[in-house]
Parts: sequence; C-alpha cells; structure tokens
Amino acid sequence: MPYFINKKKERIRYKSIKGKSPGIIFIHGLNSDMSGQKALSIERFARKNKLKFIRFECRGHGKSDGNFEDFTISDWKKDLLDIIDNIAKGPQILVGSSMGGWLMFLAAKVRPSKIIGMVGLAAAPDYIDEFYKNLPLVKKKEIREKGIMKYSSYGFSYLIKKKYIVDGKKNKILNKEFKWNKPLILIQGLRDNVVKSDVPEKIIKKIKGNQIQIKLLKNSDHRLSEPFDLKIINEAIKSAINKS
Repeated sequence: MPYFINKKKERIRYKSIKGKSPGIIFIHGLNSDMSGQKALSIERFARKNKLKFIRFECRGHGKSDGNFEDFTISDWKKDLLDIIDNIAKGPQILVGSSMGGWLMFLAAKVRPSKIIGMVGLAAAPDYIDEFYKNLPLVKKKEIREKGIMKYSSYGFSYLIKKKYIVDGKKNKILNKEFKWNKPLILIQGLRDNVVKSDVPEKIIKKIKGNQIQIKLLKNSDHRLSEPFDLKIINEAIKSAINKS
C-alpha cells in the first residue's frame, strides 16, 4: 500500500480507490488501524456504489511511522488534514470511529468546504478528560511526576505521555457550540462500555444543525462490527450522501 510523506518526512500509510464523488474517508480509533471490519465493510460499500474511498493509519498506528506514545490528538488531526488536503479529491463524507470521531469533528471545523457530511461511530470527542478523571490516583501521580505512564486496556498495554493529556484539553470540541447544517449521523451501541450512551446527546447540545440524527443500537457494543452494525453504518453513509 502507498504512503503519504508529510513535511517531517514521516510516512502515513493509506489505501484509496477511485470512483465518483463524494468520496468517503474512514478514520480509525485509538490504537486501532485501517484493517478492521468497519473499514473493510465501508470499502466494499464504496466499490459497490463506485465511490471514491480512503482509509489510512495515523502516525503511531498500524504501519504508519512512529511510536504511539510520541503523538497527540493535534498530531493525528494533522494526519487527517494531510489526507484531506493531499490525497482526497472533491467533497468528502467523513466516517469517524471512536477517537476518529473526535478527529472528524476537528477536521470539519477547519475544512468545512470539503466536508459535506459526517457519520460518527461511537464518536468520542474530548474523551481524554473522562479518561484522565477515571485514572487511579497512582497513575495520575505517575504521569505528573514522570511525564509518562503504562496503561492497559482491552488486553493491550501502551505508554501515554503527559503531553497527550495536555494536548487533549487544547482540542476540545464540546466546550462551545458550532453550527453544522449538513448531514451528521451518530451511531451508538447501548452495550458500549467505552463510550457512554449519553455522549451523542452531549454532542448535539453543542453541534447545532438541522440534519442531525442519532441511531441507538440496543445490542451493539463499542466495536460496531457485527453484520447488523455494518449494515446500519453503510445505510447511514448512503443517507448522508443522499442528503448532502
């Protein structure tokens, strides 16, 4: 697969397929990559409908350059903007999963002319606040004093630096309103134990628009990767395209 080389000479791995507009860009979640079930399902949807499609890996994820702990939300936002500005052609629908949903909103604020719709999959804007609040005191002390800590979740262990926490506060989406009069569909599983089911309501209190929908899936978890989930996601993308 090809790589985009950014201004720091760092490689961002991506895959794109040609087709008609609008294009679709899939944005993965924290410590994930572009090879999961959702990304592949959306690619199949794009191929079937002859649409442009891009999936990519933020730095420190998958086979893109760098170590996870060296990057922040600002860095990953820049990766998405590099893809939008240099790889994507024409108007785009952004599909953001978990952390990718945060990046999706950040990109939409600064590239409103290129983004014509968004689909959030357990979107998690501003999640670092909640993450830090729920850390054990010993971990908070560790990151304050050492500037780095080891964190384990879902069977994975990884390092988190203090700058990751500090940077998250600089990139908040839900601290003030912004208008979005284009399609926005938020899909949330009610069995999600990572992103709380009230997050979509918090999002629409701050993101104001006349084309916003929330879809709550009773038996779905954070992964949103079961066949039923994938069908709902593709239907949401189709709806966003038709209304854009």
